[in-house]
Amino acid sequence: MDALSGAGPRRARGLGAAGPGSSCRAARPPAPWARFSAWLECVCVVTFDLELGQALELVYPNDFRLTDKEKSSICYLSFPDSHSGCLGDTQFSFRMRQCGGQRSPWHANDRHYHSRAPVALQREPAHYFGYVYFRQVKDSSVKRGYFQKSLVLVSRLPFVQLFQALLSLIAPEYFDKLAPCLEAVCSEIDQWPVPMPGQTLNLPVMGVVVQVHIPSRVDKSESSPPKQRDQENLLPAPMVLASVHELDLFRCFRPVLTHVQTLWELMLLGEPLLVLAPSPDVSSEMVLALTSCLQPLRFCCDFRPYFTIHDSEFKEFTTRTQAPPNVVLGVTNPFFIKTLQHWPHILRVGEPKMSGDLPKQVKLKKPSRLKTLDTKPGLYTAYTAYLHRDKALLKRLLKGVQKKRPSDVQSALLRRHLLELTQSFIIPLEHYMASLMPLQKSITPWKTPPQIRPFSQDDFLRSLEHAGPQLTCILKGDWLGLYRRFFKSPHFDGWYRQRHKEMALKLEALHLEAICEANIETWMKDKSEVEVVDLVLKLREKLVRAQGHQLPVKEATLQRAQLYIETVIGSLPKDLQAVLCPP
Repeated sequence: MDALSGAGPRRARGLGAAGPGSSCRAARPPAPWARFSAWLECVCVVTFDLELGQALELVYPNDFRLTDKEKSSICYLSFPDSHSGCLGDTQFSFRMRQCGGQRSPWHANDRHYHSRAPVALQREPAHYFGYVYFRQVKDSSVKRGYFQKSLVLVSRLPFVQLFQALLSLIAPEYFDKLAPCLEAVCSEIDQWPVPMPGQTLNLPVMGVVVQVHIPSRVDKSESSPPKQRDQENLLPAPMVLASVHELDLFRCFRPVLTHVQTLWELMLLGEPLLVLAPSPDVSSEMVLALTSCLQPLRFCCDFRPYFTIHDSEFKEFTTRTQAPPNVVLGVTNPFFIKTLQHWPHILRVGEPKMSGDLPKQVKLKKPSRLKTLDTKPGLYTAYTAYLHRDKALLKRLLKGVQKKRPSDVQSALLRRHLLELTQSFIIPLEHYMASLMPLQKSITPWKTPPQIRPFSQDDFLRSLEHAGPQLTCILKGDWLGLYRRFFKSPHFDGWYRQRHKEMALKLEALHLEAICEANIETWMKDKSEVEVVDLVLKLREKLVRAQGHQLPVKEATLQRAQLYIETVIGSLPKDLQAVLCPP
């Protein structure tokens, strides 16, 4: 099927194992393609073969292994289906499940990156993103009369804007010069610094410097388009990307602006949603825009920006023997309307119209109005929104259209509205969750720290009367009903697990600080050797976790903990010291 046959083991990442006889402490050279792997998994070229159909022509680096199922998925997802009729160049994205189970961590900076990156920008542990540049042009030298080829960047990072910008530089050149050009580009990417949250990076490729800022958790959400950052006198002048991941939200949502809040609620509740669009670019942008609505919350459900009937998960998603899965599915084949007409929510969008006026808004329609053939644009759902529509927002956006306000300013306005809506919803949950944390004075050095109290939905709902979303949001509606339904969604489960984990780590860090502030010599006076050794082992375990950035503690606390361990070991007999500190 392609240059790589078989599914073999995946390429080793990061630092290679030391060879026989080598010293454990010797500096190890970075593995081949280590920096490339910080950004991309591989680059694929998919072509149309008259006998085979879509075929994987090339995978680079050529030692990267994909399973047969992954190869098949990449081939089908990299080409628009026949209903799209895409002529010329088309760029879109897809997301597919990794078939070989979760990857093993490849890079020492993985944990470091995740601890600083916003949750929405963390690396996918079990899915690949595919960023596609597809070209279909007439070519009389080809049997079918058309040149059809896709260049695909496969990554675990959701940097859609960066990778699509990269493709717009690489792909036209590659289609002219082929493999040598691709090899040179991959070598350039292998020289890039690794993505580090909070940093502005200059990334040279094909004679252009792409300047990007990698967002971090501490960045303030920008409500206006980001300003160009320091160019460091670069020549040639860099191509500055406003964002590595944020789409033009206003352009994506133009046909559904009147239903943005309903769609936000559907996303918040993790409802199954089918998006039927005329082409993969419209489909993938709409799905990615919808899943970005909940920031800063992590989107915990599955989503597929572009999906075809050939996908290995087609049966899983279309079965009628169980409830529809919690997934946002972007498709272009009208066949899905018939197959998934039992889904509770279907959004049909038409061809994008980029004229100055606001396009005709899709209407809210009952599912019974859904026709399997020639379905008109609309949001087909029986769902009734819990919150009232924000008419002031719609007026501001419409006024912006009339005044020909730039799309990026309109997008910033829309993004800020959705961010404030999500924050108004989540702040009462955060406040209640914080109240479940044990008081700091109850954490004593020599006792197991107290437990985080359980989350009571009834207690939380009672707290809304004096600390609810009405304090930060002017929208009226059935907030209680929305919270009750949210409790049953994957997003509540995902949010609660993450917050509980963070609080447990904070509790552990406070306990470590309490131990380091105590007088350890006084404690040791009446303790047996077994109790002292037990303390050493527990302190060491906490220290290892803290040094691995898992516990939020200061450097001074780590140094004191290390000093305590040395002090305690020094008080033990020589034979026990030898066991605890082997030479």
